[in-house]
Amino acid sequence: MRIIVLIIYAAFLTPIMAFGKSDCGSLENHYGPYDYTNPMHVKNRLTIVERYHFSSDVEFLKRGITGDAMGDVTYTLRAFPNHHRALFTVIRYYTQENRPENAKKYFTAECFFDRAIRFKPNDGTVHMLYGIYLHRLKKYDEAQKSYETALKLNTNKAEVHYNMGLLYTDMKDYNKALAHAHEAYKLGYPLQGLKNRLVRANAWR
Repeated sequence: MRIIVLIIYAAFLTPIMAFGKSDCGSLENHYGPYDYTNPMHVKNRLTIVERYHFSSDVEFLKRGITGDAMGDVTYTLRAFPNHHRALFTVIRYYTQENRPENAKKYFTAECFFDRAIRFKPNDGTVHMLYGIYLHRLKKYDEAQKSYETALKLNTNKAEVHYNMGLLYTDMKDYNKALAHAHEAYKLGYPLQGLKNRLVRANAWR
């Protein structure tokens, strides 16, 4: 079983993700690690982690509970390496302007995602979130690869199609952007930002 997981992990690596244990640390932890997509782990383990380390203030980087906010995010992601909302907080933190100097004391964003993918390589939402991070850095080709992996794995395909549409809009590949937009809306995605951007670019039809 472990061999199969390692093969899956290797297949989904992008160049920037090739860090591994020596660079980004072991996944071993005194509490966990637990799987954010496992209903039993969520039911029995998640509440205590979020109560003491992942409040709304932590999620939106307003203030921490036990220290600064990123310290609590780090604790959360050590316990649940593929915690989707905490990973989005990582994106928010590492792509904000005027990032605090103490960012260097934490894992890099790339390491947080490396750890998440090593832990659960077939979690499509993690790949989508990594794509969003790369997209925000304007690393469009790498973002595209992560989104494509997410699309193969993710049950929430509407959200992946929507984000791919945004990516192709930024790349000015409007035909592909339009195709992904139609897929997203056909699947019931509610946000109209992608459509509005395509309308402004005279590419909506």
